[in-house]
Amino acid sequence: MAIEFSARIMHSRYQITTAVVGLLLVSLVLYALPRFVTVLAYFWPLFASTAVFMVVILVFGGISQLANDSHGEKAGKGILDYVAGPGDEHHDQ
Repeated sequence: MAIEFSARIMHSRYQITTAVVGLLLVSLVLYALPRFVTVLAYFWPLFASTAVFMVVILVFGGISQLANDSHGEKAGKGILDYVAGPGDEHHDQ
């Protein structure tokens, strides 16, 4: 019985070695990494300002879309017409 067990271990020695090395690597990484709360405590101003910036973008994007819909024209069409000046039909010949 011990010989059969040794034969099975020798047959799958690469899988066992890979599993042990992988387990050691994962445990080393988990030991070396800082805790999530530590990272969150360090970067909370960055996370908060990014969240506020995203909310501002969403709010102003919605307000701009509502303003364009109420004017009934495409965004920027009026200013483009003004910059382009009068068309060809306004020139005297």
